[in-house]
Amino acid sequence: MSMDMIKGMATTLKNMRRKPTTISYPEEERELPPRFRGRHVLHRYDNGMERCVGCYLCAGACPADAIYIEAEENTAENQVSPGERYSRVFDINMLRCIFCGYCQQACPTGAITLEKNYELAQFYSEDLIYHKEQLLEPEGQATIGSNETWAEPAPADAEQPVPQASHVFDGSRATATAVGQGETKVERDILLENPDQDEDRRKL
Repeated sequence: MSMDMIKGMATTLKNMRRKPTTISYPEEERELPPRFRGRHVLHRYDNGMERCVGCYLCAGACPADAIYIEAEENTAENQVSPGERYSRVFDINMLRCIFCGYCQQACPTGAITLEKNYELAQFYSEDLIYHKEQLLEPEGQATIGSNETWAEPAPADAEQPVPQASHVFDGSRATATAVGQGETKVERDILLENPDQDEDRRKL
């Protein structure tokens, strides 16, 4: 008996009493790590309004061009989001998506996150284009999803990119300025006035 056969038998005997690492899927499901990136979810605020304000930042940040959005203006009769606009169409092509999470990082209101749903297999490619109705949280449910895991609290003395009540850049409890209505007054006038430069020099 050669040494290679002895080594092989020793490896077999050593692992015979070990507990198997395989699981019986789908009866059993493995516990996923907290930062696992699965299918996208569109979130709501506690009052039921949609977080998405149709700003296109997630679509612009997507390196695979997998997100398609059509925005529409909010009206008094149809106030869908706290901002000036909302996403009337929000499609994600999961055949293109590379699950990088750039859309989640780019979103200023925490509207889109990648959650732990990984069962995405379909028989037809058109079924892998998810529409807003499939991605949006049901009414009565309001969560911030994996933003709670990914977002790290900013230092107390750090200046926030947008006014936030919680000092965490995750879109929760944001003021109207953060979502497009602009209720916070600016510290100084945006328009600069200079009498010398503003004078009309075109003498007739």
